[in-house]
Amino acid sequence: MSVTESNVQIRKLSPLLVNQIAAGEVIERPASVLKELVENSIDAGATRITVELEQGGIERISIADNGHGIAPDQMTLALTPHATSKIRESEDLDRIGTMGFRGEALASIASISRLSIHSRIKESDEGRIIEAEGDRVLEPKPIGCPVGTTIEVRNLFFNTPARRKFLRTSTTEQTRCLEWLRDLAMANPAIGVRCICDQKIKLDLPIDQTPRQRVVAILGKELEDQLIEVSVDQYDDARGILVWGLVGLPAIARATSKAQHVFLNGRTIRDRTIQHAIREAYRGLIEPGRHPTAVLMIEMSPTAVDVNVHPAKLEVRFRDQSMVHRAIYHGVKDALGRADVTPTLLQRLPGAGFDSSQAIMPSATPEQINQRLDQQVDKLVEFFETKPASSSSSSSIRSDRPDFRTELKQVLADSPVPMGGSSISPSTPLPTVQRVEQVLQVHSSYLISQDEQGVLIIDQHALHERVMFNKLLSRVTGNGMLEQQALLMPIVLDVPSTVIDRFDELDRLFERIGVQAAPMGPRSVGVQAVPSFLHSRNVEAEPFLVELFDKVDQGGFVPSSEEALHEVLDMMSCKAAIKAGDVLSDTELAAIMQLRIETERAASCPHGRPTTVRLTIEELEKLFDRR
Repeated sequence: MSVTESNVQIRKLSPLLVNQIAAGEVIERPASVLKELVENSIDAGATRITVELEQGGIERISIADNGHGIAPDQMTLALTPHATSKIRESEDLDRIGTMGFRGEALASIASISRLSIHSRIKESDEGRIIEAEGDRVLEPKPIGCPVGTTIEVRNLFFNTPARRKFLRTSTTEQTRCLEWLRDLAMANPAIGVRCICDQKIKLDLPIDQTPRQRVVAILGKELEDQLIEVSVDQYDDARGILVWGLVGLPAIARATSKAQHVFLNGRTIRDRTIQHAIREAYRGLIEPGRHPTAVLMIEMSPTAVDVNVHPAKLEVRFRDQSMVHRAIYHGVKDALGRADVTPTLLQRLPGAGFDSSQAIMPSATPEQINQRLDQQVDKLVEFFETKPASSSSSSSIRSDRPDFRTELKQVLADSPVPMGGSSISPSTPLPTVQRVEQVLQVHSSYLISQDEQGVLIIDQHALHERVMFNKLLSRVTGNGMLEQQALLMPIVLDVPSTVIDRFDELDRLFERIGVQAAPMGPRSVGVQAVPSFLHSRNVEAEPFLVELFDKVDQGGFVPSSEEALHEVLDMMSCKAAIKAGDVLSDTELAAIMQLRIETERAASCPHGRPTTVRLTIEELEKLFDRR
């Protein structure tokens, strides 16, 4: 049906409706208002910003700053759509250096709320106030006020009830506002930020903090010792990238990615390229499904990035995406490589009554710390007592022996703990421990040794699995391949038809890992050669191949990806590694401890689970009542 036949007419939208449509793209909830207004304050050169919220910002949001203010003759213009002081011509879009630039925020907010602006510039003796409600804007009036701008937004979405009913509870909306405000404060450590919610101070950050001080103040001082500094300087002649940041030890990885904060030229962004680089840098250090804690401050030339691709300016487009990925990946990976990522006992044993992402809190009372440590000691003893002892192991500790606790106590006492009940203050340097040749094997599964920081408890299978994995990965890096072992008789396996359909995809993967195979029918595969590595480690090839083809049959397995290669190499190293229950000779114990020193990322297995847990000197002192 044509437009004429249906009597549908094309009309020009009213200014109010235009602004409300724009608000629908930019203003989703009170947090969106807060973000836009605080960004304006930052652009105005403010050194102090005070935010007040009532009912989570639904009823009232007030943003006061000491920036340069708005000139009296520009107050009305400030509420006009697409009026901005930040760009003048189309070429400016290629070099945006401010937080805002579209000139939509104030007009859009005014169209869906009751808004007032108080502002005074330094050169003026008095300020101006302007009020707006929907499409009604009053004339500015003189008012006494300090230099800077205060914007108050009341009754958000009062004239768009359909939007208002989608808002969450005031508590939820307040949480969203605080999340945004913390991000903006983190990206601008020189600016003092204060937030008052329903007359209660929720955030109070001083001016002129260093980036590290600001990050720690927001994330929590209890995490300060578990954050590693990242630094990348590839900036030259207004090209390249500069990165500074703090990333968390694997022990404080979280169930969600909310603890990742990425800033580009002071702007909060969500970028898949950067998220992928961070995730890859932690590969093998944290378990699948966990997300690292990370705060990254990135600086690039405004000409190297397009920020005009998302209404809320959350997404950006890099001119050289691969360069950004490489810089973030290597920066984070190198920082982790220089750090000791071995988790402590308190971070690993569950059921202690506090979050496993936390270590001993500096703010905890001695009674709380004692209680937590008592719980962990019980867990440790229970852990050893419930493991079946190996009758063939002459070096294992039997939990049913009356001297079990005494013998374990003697092992712990071998660590450099001061005698006579004295204590070590946090500032006292720990004594240096020479490399220990003797290692205690417990239940033919765990190794106990020591280092400068305390007692090490090592899972022999997980450690050897990491060693095997790293060796295999180094062989196939680039265009490398594993050696093949030809079979006298082919192994014929029944496989799902989906495996046969994907055989073309598998050819390159099989070639790299040393498998030679071909379809022999609609549901069978013949294997003519297997990796020599498996043969040398006395690993039966058939169970490995069955598991491999099962993975191929599962969704999400992309044979051509590096993730798939890592997964298969992990399977091989797991099957080839020393097992729990294997009794090791003194020579083998010395060899595996030496491999631990030489192997990269030896603190975790390829799955991301720890190979080693440390019982620190501080924890030992508490166990023996020396603190």
